[in-house]
Amino acid sequence: MTTDAPARLLHPHGKPERLRHRRDFIRASKLGHRVNAPVFSIQAVPQAPDAPLQNPPRFGFTVTKKVSGAVGRNRIRRRLKEALRAGGRLGAQPGQDYVVIARREALTASFADLIVHMTESFTRLKSRAATQGPRKQKDGHSAR
Repeated sequence: MTTDAPARLLHPHGKPERLRHRRDFIRASKLGHRVNAPVFSIQAVPQAPDAPLQNPPRFGFTVTKKVSGAVGRNRIRRRLKEALRAGGRLGAQPGQDYVVIARREALTASFADLIVHMTESFTRLKSRAATQGPRKQKDGHSAR
C-alpha cells in the first residue's frame, strides 16, 4: 500500500513512533488539547521543549479495563494501531505527541469508520491548537 505521507513522518518499517513512558501520557493528559469522537478521544501535546520540531509524531494508546477484558482490549488496541498505520495519521503534525483513549465502540465500529474518525480528529486538533494556543497548568505556566 502506498501513501502520500512524507517519508520523514514514517518509521522505517511503516510503523508510527510510539509513546513509551508514563510521563508522556500524563503530560498529554494535563497539558494537551482533547478531541472526542464516537469511538475514542485523542489528546495532543507538543513534544518536549528540547525536541526538534521536525520529529515525527508519536502515538500512545490507552484502553482501560472498564472497556473490555484482556482479549477485547488487545483487539481494540490492534484495530486502532492498524487504522493509524493505514492512513489515519495523515493529519498528524510533526513534533506532536498523541494519546488515543479507546471506548467500547471501537471494538464493533467498522474499520473505515475508525480511519475516518481518526483523520477528522487530527484535523480538529490542528485547528483547535491553532486557535486556542497552549493550555495552562494549574500553577499558571504555559504548556510550552
